[in-house]
Amino acid sequence: MKKVVIIFTGGTISMRIDEKTGGAVPYLSGKEIINLIPGINQLADIEIYDFGKYPGPHMTLELMMNLKNIVNSIITREDVEGIIITHGTDTLEETAYLLDLTTNSTKPIVVTGAMRNASEPNWDGERNLVDSIDVVLNENCHNLGVLVCLNSEINAASEVTKIFSDEVDTFKSLDFGALGFVGGGKIVLNRIPRRREYISSDRIEGNIDLILVHADMSEKFFKFSADSGIKGVVVEALGVGNVPPKAFDGIKYIREKNIPVVLTSRCPAGETMDIYGYYGAGKWLKEIGVIFSDHLNGQKAKIKLGLLSGLEKREEEIKKWFEE
Repeated sequence: MKKVVIIFTGGTISMRIDEKTGGAVPYLSGKEIINLIPGINQLADIEIYDFGKYPGPHMTLELMMNLKNIVNSIITREDVEGIIITHGTDTLEETAYLLDLTTNSTKPIVVTGAMRNASEPNWDGERNLVDSIDVVLNENCHNLGVLVCLNSEINAASEVTKIFSDEVDTFKSLDFGALGFVGGGKIVLNRIPRRREYISSDRIEGNIDLILVHADMSEKFFKFSADSGIKGVVVEALGVGNVPPKAFDGIKYIREKNIPVVLTSRCPAGETMDIYGYYGAGKWLKEIGVIFSDHLNGQKAKIKLGLLSGLEKREEEIKKWFEE
């Protein structure tokens, strides 16, 4: 059988209800999770790597980079067909996107998890792990970048986001749709990822703020961010990329300090564009050197800007990575 390495990082897929708190907490090791799934060892030669028992909100940029190094060391092994990573769903898309940007292999790398913990009768961890193994073993799933597989859907890490707080079909690619579907060992692929990028970086800059814009917003948070020694700012703007007048004044204050600003939209789908000309709109932001992020959401733009800043890329280079 082909060898599949499963890296267990924790998350709801590893959780059970704690008797003291009455809440779900990380509990199961990789081996214990595998033992809950009948027949899984008949699908592939499974090698277990216990990275940790982290809830999604406990994942840090440092942990993500450590995971990246482990993935890159394993994926180069000739005996390994592909890698599956279990992860907490709250930050799964950020880790998956970081891995997508920093791994350069044609072999399948699949990130999965669960929305139900192992104490619940409808635990979805079994189905998601079995589906992920089927994806890794399918030849057509090579050279697609890092994939996210939950609820029998296959999505690109660069495109997918978590849209429901508690539903099993929470991961969706709202702009472009799923790459494909998996079930009963069969894979149906409808398309390839819209874009593949590789950033060869061993450092990520964490000193980057993510600021959400709202109606009648002041310049306060923008000025505080700029004065705190920040290395970059990602702004989740309104609509296609517009902000209130006072917020624009705050962004202008950041730009006057030569700090890169990347613009995303707070809308769950769509891209940023400079099509409006009133004060604070896209054309004003473009004029002061704000970088437009295409279809990336705020959390993904922060990961990408952090990796580029870790390489000490000049602003002109950062702009090309986002806009071209």
